[in-house]
Amino acid sequence: MSNVIKADKTALITGAASGVGFAVAKLCREKGMHLALLDNDRDNLSKAKAALDEINPKLTTEAYAMDVADQSAWKDIAEKISSVFPEIDLVVMNAGKGFKPEVEEDRGRLNPWVDSEYWARTFATNVFGPLKGLEAILPLVLASKSKDPKSIVVTGSKQGITNPPGGGNPAYNSSKAAVKSLTEHLAFDLRSDPSTSHISVHLLVPGWTWTGLMGNVGPVKEEEVKKPDGAWHSSQVADELFAGLEKGSFYIICPDGETDRSLDQARMKWGSEDVYEDRPALSRWEDNWKSRAEEAIQADAKTRRG
Repeated sequence: MSNVIKADKTALITGAASGVGFAVAKLCREKGMHLALLDNDRDNLSKAKAALDEINPKLTTEAYAMDVADQSAWKDIAEKISSVFPEIDLVVMNAGKGFKPEVEEDRGRLNPWVDSEYWARTFATNVFGPLKGLEAILPLVLASKSKDPKSIVVTGSKQGITNPPGGGNPAYNSSKAAVKSLTEHLAFDLRSDPSTSHISVHLLVPGWTWTGLMGNVGPVKEEEVKKPDGAWHSSQVADELFAGLEKGSFYIICPDGETDRSLDQARMKWGSEDVYEDRPALSRWEDNWKSRAEEAIQADAKTRRG
């Protein structure tokens, strides 16, 4: 597959007002792409559009304020997009959010198992957001008369692979695990059908990235952002996406300043081995397994580095 991030192509990006979404939009614009920007933050979406127009005002940029969990909004937006853009070459389903469960009053701590609404809110955005988006936008991609390469990117999370425990994590981790699974199925189905095999699908998995989820909201200038040394800027994730598309990778797993690829691979391997080694669930964090897990993971990572 050819990298679709190139001049005169069109990208549709959700969560485009800040963070990784804006960084991907900026990269696409610098490569000469037209842009359809979607976000529920109307004010920062307007700022993002203005910033991207400054890069090249001759290219088309349209901004659509919407909640990705709203199915009726998707239908309306799809109609508006199709009236402006004859082709959609790159779809980036990036919008996502983390929520916290209610604090259990008598114990004074987060308890996700007594707050089903916390799960519903998380899945509405992180799982049904991209699903509803695909339902609305995939027909536009399929309607293309040409068989030029197209790409669909869905943003996942390492938390959906390694599942770190914690009072506020279960719904987010589970939602991103679902995103991983649904994106794998989408990739298989599209590549297995000769009529859609020109559409590649990719799972983008950022590492520790300083984004709007950490309060870095809006289309900020990264040189003005104060972040921890180990965290990546969103632009680094966008560059990793570009490189992954060039390679044709499905799993685009991003490192960061603290975690290299070898350590990521060792951690993911340990987690998957819980199943066929019949270890306790999430053994990496289990008191009786912590030291063994860490020792094995570090040794594995060292071997991978050569």
